[in-house]
Order: sequence, then structure tokens, then C-alpha cells
Amino acid sequence: MVVLALGDIVGEAGSAYLREKLPGLKRYYKTNVVMANGENCAQGNGITPKSARYLFDSGVDVITTGNHVFRRREIYETLDEQCGIIRPANFHRTSPGVGQYIYDGCRYKLCVINLVGVYGMHPSENPFDCIDRILEKIDTPNIIVDFHAEATSEKQCMGYYLDGRVSAVLGTHTHIPTADARILSGGTGYITDLGMCGGMNSSLGVKADDAIKWIRTGMPVKFEEENKDIRICAVVLDIDEQSGRCKCIEQLAWI
Repeated sequence: MVVLALGDIVGEAGSAYLREKLPGLKRYYKTNVVMANGENCAQGNGITPKSARYLFDSGVDVITTGNHVFRRREIYETLDEQCGIIRPANFHRTSPGVGQYIYDGCRYKLCVINLVGVYGMHPSENPFDCIDRILEKIDTPNIIVDFHAEATSEKQCMGYYLDGRVSAVLGTHTHIPTADARILSGGTGYITDLGMCGGMNSSLGVKADDAIKWIRTGMPVKFEEENKDIRICAVVLDIDEQSGRCKCIEQLAWI
């Protein structure tokens, strides 16, 4: 099973570029499943039913999110429909939506699980305890975890903690691709951060001048997404469907 996992998609520009390039990537890598972090895919931040549908119509099969998932209230009802959009599983149990999704590919099943970190993030349930509870109930060996976290150390610890227990642990949130894509000793594919699908000459996908003003002054700034020189960051995973082990992980950075 070949899975294409895309980093955080930023705004309309990132979504439009993905729609343009995704068909060719799917053909070239002969992908079976496409997953993407879409918590910032709406214009101005967050995710909406419209921006999510745009990604699905572009060829994405599963959308993960993170700490910005509830920025737009209109997504709440869609999350409850369990249509392939998931939010971090370790958010409070009363939160809209669910934290995992089973993609049924007929001859195989892939479970995608979303978690959020605790360091530098809004308080949530301990993600290590949460994933232990979830894995007890999963009936497929093919499992990918999107760990949406700030600290690289926390992401690395999660990778080692789940090594041999899941197919891959993929970090998201920082929008900067890390150069450590590899297969851990137990057969789990790992990368600390996938990066983003957005403007390369930007600060996390928004115009650099806006970000600089905010960081220099501490005053509220309306961020505008960078819509030039859009690039894709992702990984391609080859997973053995019987064992769930990752056979190969290839990083795509700024393509």
C-alpha cells in the first residue's frame, strides 16, 4: 500500500496548487491513499466545510487537523458526520468529531489517528496515554499517526514510543520540513515534521512582513497568506499490508 501524506495545507493558494499537482503525484507514485493536514486550508485560517470539500474533490482521502480545527464554527457539524475529517483524539471527549478514521481500500484497511502535543499547546489529554487506549481497539496493522506538536523532542519520543506498533508517525504543525525521514528499528516510518503546502518565501505560509511585524511589536496583525512560489512538502510511504511495517519512506520537500 502506497500512502502520500501531505504537510499542512495553507489557505486557498496552497489548496489550489495541490489540486494542480496532486493528479500527477498520484500517477507517478501509484498511490492508494492520500492524507493531508487541512487545519489551515481555509482562507484566513482554520478549516470549513467548503475548504475541506475542495481537498476531497482534489483527490485527498483523509484530512487530519490540529490545534486550529475549531477556529471556524461552521466545521463543527461536518466533524460530527465522520466523513474523513478528524481532529486530535486527545482533545476533550465533548469536542465535535472523532480522532481516528478507517479508510477502507477493499483489500486492506488503513487507520489514520490524529494527536496533538502538550508542550507549548493548549492543555489536552496526555497523547501517550491516549494512543495506548486507541491502539487496544484497532483491528488493522496499517496505522498512521499524525502527531500535531510544537516540540521536536515530543515528536521524536512519540516516534520511538510507537516504533513497531504503528506503520508511521508523521509530525505536523511547524510547517518546516525536517531532514530526518527514516524507518525506525521496529519498522515504523518517521519524520519530525512534514512541512507545508504553501508559499516557500513566507513565514509558515503567510507574508513575511506580517509575521515580522507581529513578532517585533507583539501587536495584533492580520495575516495574509503568501500566494507566490507555492510548493508541496510531503512523504510517500510504502507499507506492507499484512504486517503494517513501513518498507520505504521518501520525502518530497518544496516541490
